[in-house]
Amino acid sequence: MSDRECTVLLYSDDPQVRDRMRLAVGTRPAPGLQIEFVEASTYAECVRLVDDYEIDLMLLDGEATPGGGIGIARQLKDDREDAPPTCVVIARAADRWLAAYAEVDATLVHPLDPVTTGTTVAELLRTHAPA
Repeated sequence: MSDRECTVLLYSDDPQVRDRMRLAVGTRPAPGLQIEFVEASTYAECVRLVDDYEIDLMLLDGEATPGGGIGIARQLKDDREDAPPTCVVIARAADRWLAAYAEVDATLVHPLDPVTTGTTVAELLRTHAPA
């Protein structure tokens, strides 16, 4: 059985946060999944990458500035019928209500736990696999 290759968009204005997200997910978060990462540091880059690539999952930093991941998730969900599944990394678990309003598919809390992050990403990729 060959691995399913998936493209994950990492968004944060901070390159160190993107590095931590990449390391927490890993290139093989679960058997049968192979991850390729693309990165964005601005809202405009996110939109361009979603337009130019077949993005299987967006992993967005909810604490990024000036455009936070929750706002970007909501905007893309409002603007696109085919928006990829979205996971937002938040600083406070209490912000999950805001993420729910933005219609994100999952949330993770800083600092990222690699086991929880890998499991969440793998579940989202399997749940939202193309037909």
